[in-house]
Amino acid sequence: MATSARVSPVEVGTAEERMRFGKSRRNAVSRTAHSELRPKDRKLDPIQVLLSSVDGRLPQLLPLKYSRMSSSPFAFFRGAVSIMAADLARLPHSNLNVQLCGDAHVQNLGSFAAPDGKLIFDLNDFDETIYGPWEWDVKRMATSIILAGREAKQKRSTRRAAAEAFVESYCRSMAEFARRPILQVARHLIHREERIRPIHAALRQSERAKPLDFLEKYLQVDGRGERRFRDGRPDFWRVTGQEAKDVLSSLNTYRDCLSPERRHLFDLFRPVDVGFKVVGTGSVGLRDYVVLFEGNGPKDPLFLQIKQEVKSAYTPYLLDLVNKHQGQRVAEGQRAIQPLSDLLLGWTVFGGREYLVRQLNDHKGGIDLKTLKGGGLKSLAVVAGELLARGHARSGDPCMVRGYCGSGSKIVKAITDFASQYADQTEADYAKFMAAIKNKKIKVAGEAAA
Repeated sequence: MATSARVSPVEVGTAEERMRFGKSRRNAVSRTAHSELRPKDRKLDPIQVLLSSVDGRLPQLLPLKYSRMSSSPFAFFRGAVSIMAADLARLPHSNLNVQLCGDAHVQNLGSFAAPDGKLIFDLNDFDETIYGPWEWDVKRMATSIILAGREAKQKRSTRRAAAEAFVESYCRSMAEFARRPILQVARHLIHREERIRPIHAALRQSERAKPLDFLEKYLQVDGRGERRFRDGRPDFWRVTGQEAKDVLSSLNTYRDCLSPERRHLFDLFRPVDVGFKVVGTGSVGLRDYVVLFEGNGPKDPLFLQIKQEVKSAYTPYLLDLVNKHQGQRVAEGQRAIQPLSDLLLGWTVFGGREYLVRQLNDHKGGIDLKTLKGGGLKSLAVVAGELLARGHARSGDPCMVRGYCGSGSKIVKAITDFASQYADQTEADYAKFMAAIKNKKIKVAGEAAA
């Protein structure tokens, strides 16, 4: 059954009243109920759900998506958010809503340059963002920690301890946010990333990742001395003709959604060339354009990503009464969750499709699963809990969530139990996926899984 999008269950009251309301939600769904997966009630066919979630995608790129998903159970999990959305929707939930990241997993954490140029670490992918029950994000992130730990060859006890640390951090942070002034929570930044190995590695990667690096990798100089995107199929190629004209024309619509001061900065750049880039795992098949701009000469490049957005995988189960434009849904969801977002974040539309617009490769760094050995997984999990709680506190009501979670001990055990069970189910679904590939029911590309 769909849940209400943005209708508050009570009139805005005092912090104590909102906390009591959150606590009262335990009468509808107990905290221990969050451990339930109810496999016997699972009527869905996971492979059919996966194959049905391809609306708007380029059919010729789907074999590449499935190839990337085939590399491991965790890679499959990353590309199969539609399956987990269907599973979460059939289970009881708190109906305490926040802006969900939607695809919360450890490799959707990363570092990037804030508007002031400083490097920050945060959630960095919002394609599935939507307003919904807070615990859906928490359950997906906790499951990803278990799966990432398995891929990193961590012991079972280590994986479980990391998942517990994540949920504990989420509950502890939410309790702290419920006590703080509201605007202080909205501005909250985390400052201890440098001491945590996986995050330190991502920040170091961000320091090294500059727009000029992208120039060297994807561009060449033609016979007239002009810079043009090179052909790097199957991952990247140049776009020309009417398609390129349509992409560039869409920038007028994008420009209108920018605030005046950001529109002024955008106007100082001139477009040079258009490319097409295949990105990620879950996003493969969606149209993803890259536009090269120049500001004050060739050494002042700007890359804008114009990324097709379709409805969130959670849309069939949640009433999204706010967003009709899917690029706008993603941009506004990102702004709701992050205290510092891309300076040029916006949206556009062309060819009957809706797109998110953002900067590409502006000092971005990601999580390498190899850094999750030893204490790396648990350390990352603690920060993930604080980041997710901060995003939920900014976009929902921390007092209500705090009232529901209470001391945290029951919800920590319940969600960790759920994550372990769901990781097992993901591995079983992955086995069915691999069998479907073997039986030629699913076609994969001939490239090595990335």
